[in-house]
Amino acid sequence: MDGFKGKTLLITGGTGSFGNAVLNRFLNSELGELRIFSRDEKKQDDMRKTYRNEKIKFYIGDVRDPASIENAMHGVDYIFHAAALKQVPSCEFFPFEAVKTNILGTNNVLVAAIREGVKKVICLSTDKAAYPINAMGTSKAMMEKIVFANARTTDKTLIACTRYGNVMCSRGSVIPLFIGQIKNGQPLMITNPNMTRFLMSLEEAVELVLFAFREAKPGDLLIQKSPACTIGDLAQAVRELFDPDAELRRIGVRHGEKLSETLATSEEKAKAEDLGNYWRIPLDGRDLNYGKYFENGEGLRDNAEPYTSHNTEQLNVEQIKEKLQELEYVRNELKDWRR
Repeated sequence: MDGFKGKTLLITGGTGSFGNAVLNRFLNSELGELRIFSRDEKKQDDMRKTYRNEKIKFYIGDVRDPASIENAMHGVDYIFHAAALKQVPSCEFFPFEAVKTNILGTNNVLVAAIREGVKKVICLSTDKAAYPINAMGTSKAMMEKIVFANARTTDKTLIACTRYGNVMCSRGSVIPLFIGQIKNGQPLMITNPNMTRFLMSLEEAVELVLFAFREAKPGDLLIQKSPACTIGDLAQAVRELFDPDAELRRIGVRHGEKLSETLATSEEKAKAEDLGNYWRIPLDGRDLNYGKYFENGEGLRDNAEPYTSHNTEQLNVEQIKEKLQELEYVRNELKDWRR
């Protein structure tokens, strides 16, 4: 894989869904060493037994602890920063925990990376950071600001950010929840059938990060164009694949949820560069020259429509079923269900 031959890659939060997807992508490459950094020794042990590969090195630590992340960074060439608190309800009830991991933890990673001379850092963000209404999205929005601020301070470490929507079948996501409810004979709990969400596979998430690795300029925000669907159609697709007679039960929108998600705000779209399958939002490179803010301004900016899960390509039930059956997790669950 171009650019990785003989290099050392560190993945923070590497025991999660994204880390495992990167492992599957890189284990047979010419990457020299792949470091998994996380605070979960049980998951690290599980990965050690599953992969049994000398190329993988495990580091126990927490991005909240600057010393532990710096200790894992000696000799690292590149970093994919995936460590985060991602669950909306847990962040909503414990917002300062989200601050400590998503904001302070990110700053710890970037400061250490700059100090250690890491060549590139690609950080992972979420659609919930655009027009945030909950603690998780707010903490991720601030994480992005930390990324951009650090990107301005160095010309030795390239720092960039990716933002994507729901990753299908990632840990704690709705598709495994629906499948589990069917298998346990429970109704499928739907918040609002008209709610829309972007659909993206783990492989596509990895592709976005690799695209950012290859193409990003300092401080860039890279966004992949993704299809979306309604939650009602997603539940129906899972139902038709597993049990057409499964009950659907509407429970209403949960605390901290939006009816649609935004991947690029109207302000970001106004300055976005269209790269085909991706949007590039360049860094605002202005400094604290207040005349640029209060006297000169930027001139008139065209109104741009935000890029949301309502106005992107909408998949119907049959298209969703096709996309679901491309996922290894769903295929394995279907095999088990049909035995």
